[in-house]
Amino acid sequence: MKIGIIGAGQIGGTLAEQLTALGHQVVIANSRGPASIRELAEAGGFQAVTVAEAARSGEIIIITIPQRAVLDLPKDLFAGVSQAVVVVDTGNYYPVRDGRIAAIEDGQIESVWVSEHLGRPVVKAFNNITAQSLREKGRPKDTSDRIALSVAGDLPQARATVLRLVDELGFDPVDAGSLADSWRQQPGTPAYIADLDVPRLQAALAAADQARIAEYRATANEQVRAFFEKPE
Repeated sequence: MKIGIIGAGQIGGTLAEQLTALGHQVVIANSRGPASIRELAEAGGFQAVTVAEAARSGEIIIITIPQRAVLDLPKDLFAGVSQAVVVVDTGNYYPVRDGRIAAIEDGQIESVWVSEHLGRPVVKAFNNITAQSLREKGRPKDTSDRIALSVAGDLPQARATVLRLVDELGFDPVDAGSLADSWRQQPGTPAYIADLDVPRLQAALAAADQARIAEYRATANEQVRAFFEKPE
């Protein structure tokens, strides 16, 4: 499968390496241009390209950038790109990093906001696992210690494509419903970076309380603030 990744941070770089190792044809881009990630790409066996090229290079396009950076993507990023191409959003909103985004603070679900700005349906995935766990905890199918990852999206076929990709990467896929339900796996919720198996992840998603979204976000935001402010 041809996969384009926009964002070469921890999650983007890890996905590029693992998907390449699985035999997929992967290209990766970032905001600074191909030269800035050529060494990363050469080491991982994938190709460094521009953002525009990445958006037109795959059957799946993975957007894995800070929430605020969505606003900096080209407005015509997906112009002319087939509607059959699946777009995945791995992003999380941390106001301490991203600044305050009024629509999200006023209640719009993070990935719904992303979809609106991209002008494309998106599937939410890979946002509630750390890069280390993504890199180290994939296991063969039916392994007893396999952890689960949830996937949310409105288009059943697109969601099914990403669920299969999760399984291929070594994690048990959990269908988390529509994009409007993706808040259940956002930062601070019981399902966030907890490395749970299927029954416990399903229970965590169900236990999330929409009335506590602001509380979940504030907790995660303080964790990120502490990470940024810790001494070297």
